[in-house]
Amino acid sequence: MAAMHPTFDFDAASALSKGQRCYQEDAVIADFSRGSDVGLAVLADGMGGHAAGDVASKIVVTEVFSELMFQRGDADAFEKSVTANLFDAAMGANACLREHVESYPETRGMGATLVATVIINKNLYWISIGDSPLFLFRDGKLSQLNEDHSMAPQIDFMVESGLLNHEEARCHPDRNTLTSVLFGEDIPRIDCPKEPLELRASDMLIVASDGLQFLSNDEIAAVLKVHQGAYSAEIADNLLERLRQLEDPDLDNVSFSVVKLNDARVRHASDAAMDTTESIRRVG
Repeated sequence: MAAMHPTFDFDAASALSKGQRCYQEDAVIADFSRGSDVGLAVLADGMGGHAAGDVASKIVVTEVFSELMFQRGDADAFEKSVTANLFDAAMGANACLREHVESYPETRGMGATLVATVIINKNLYWISIGDSPLFLFRDGKLSQLNEDHSMAPQIDFMVESGLLNHEEARCHPDRNTLTSVLFGEDIPRIDCPKEPLELRASDMLIVASDGLQFLSNDEIAAVLKVHQGAYSAEIADNLLERLRQLEDPDLDNVSFSVVKLNDARVRHASDAAMDTTESIRRVG
């Protein structure tokens, strides 16, 4: 019986920048090993100031990633309980934040957003809490897959209703106020769909902190269109360069993972052809 091959070949790269901030409060980690049936990316955007926000993001990323890595051994079994595993991992991270604050009261108020993605075979699962976006670039179009747990959607709705103009909405002081976050207490809103999104070869995912959204969706999409044939590392470099070109004195921390999905069958067919050629050479 022929061995089953993974559906996708992953090409992934992660990037971090302090932007114009004095310290880095984002954390990101990803694992997309060649030949694996499972790919993981976990990102957190911390809050609470120096020595609190950066600690919060590291706690969340470390706890969630390590739990998912522990569970991923059997891909088929993992997929049957992946949404429960994502939820449990997030709750475990939230409990760790609570324990940290209890041990170090001076860090009270620390917290972090979370977006964690799991790709198993063709399926994308995720959990997100806060305003860190999960983007899908497909057929030249960029869309945000997860909910935005901030006041931004409500403010944008006010624009659609004629209550605010676009400039007022863009500069609204409550625009980035979070409506849900991990901070060791009850979590008001969690986005963790039970049904996965079926991915396609040539799809591109971006797991990001909201610092990337100093670029508009159209600006992000323009970079991806121009460089969609490039490796993920080059795409990440070009997104960072586009952010630098803004010369925005308020540029926040930026972190993201770019994940390109290529059809694994193409590589396996190429490998088989090379094996056949090598066999002919040996016979000859």
